[in-house]
Amino acid sequence: MLEDGKPLFLQIAEMVENSIIDGSLPEEGQAPSSNELSAFHRINPATAAKGLNQLVSDGILYKKRGIGLFVTTGARDALRFRRRERFARQYIDPLVAEADKLGLDIGEIKTMLELRGEVETMLEQREEA
Repeated sequence: MLEDGKPLFLQIAEMVENSIIDGSLPEEGQAPSSNELSAFHRINPATAAKGLNQLVSDGILYKKRGIGLFVTTGARDALRFRRRERFARQYIDPLVAEADKLGLDIGEIKTMLELRGEVETMLEQREEA
């Protein structure tokens, strides 16, 4: 579940984000506590709390004093937007830059993806989900 090379608190934050994006943690739903996360993942509660506090700072979670953390209304859309932006920055922008160097147009890029079955596989997986 947890991977090496990436700070644990960021992995915890990303796991909670993933639960919000996939709908298993709904907006206005209560997020797992730092104690629950630390027990489940066998990590220090302070590390889990740091990941959750990052999401509070980002406006994804909010605190109800004495009750816990809850998912902010609009968090799912905000996370999807951020992830799409990050996806474009990390993958699409370098792809377009390299394609430009090679003189490829968008049609050629699309054909290359289709030949590898990437587009069809992703669409099938999305329909199954």
